[in-house]
Amino acid sequence: MPVVRGKNIEPLYTASQINERNHQLAAEIAKGPSRDLLVIAVLKGSFVFAADLIRALHDVGLAPEVEFITLSSYGAGTVSQGVRIVKDIDSDVHGRDVLLIDDILESGRTLKFAKELLYERGASNVSLAVLLDKKVKRQEQLEADYVGFECPDYFVVGYGMDVAYAFRELPFVGVVTGDATDA
Repeated sequence: MPVVRGKNIEPLYTASQINERNHQLAAEIAKGPSRDLLVIAVLKGSFVFAADLIRALHDVGLAPEVEFITLSSYGAGTVSQGVRIVKDIDSDVHGRDVLLIDDILESGRTLKFAKELLYERGASNVSLAVLLDKKVKRQEQLEADYVGFECPDYFVVGYGMDVAYAFRELPFVGVVTGDATDA
């Protein structure tokens, strides 16, 4: 089991599993709406997944434009008080097919907000691609169009996802199982 920053990290999905799944997802996405495709990555957690998926999209013949949006779903504490735009996109989405990429779909609040916002701005189609789908946490009626993996009810790190800004660099998705000094 890898030890990172003094913590045991048990891999849930390996780098090779993720790489293979990204290429499968790209092939699926290429069959869907992709006219004048705009890919929008939701920062910060999706940045690694988005980069790899965008390269895989190139490999299957798509040439999307790429944008980034930063959304916040928390107020002062840990209880969600709605969603706000921290950094918006610059592109006009009117009449375009949009692929919204995020690391994980849990409650669905943030991605539902983003999807509705893009439709309000005139997008022709908005598809959702997520690396992980944690259905057990869903609070909104929302499903992703493209899912890398179903996620059990664990707090996951790696592959862009963090805890207190740590572990984003891991090439796999894992679960912190305790301190490395624990017996």
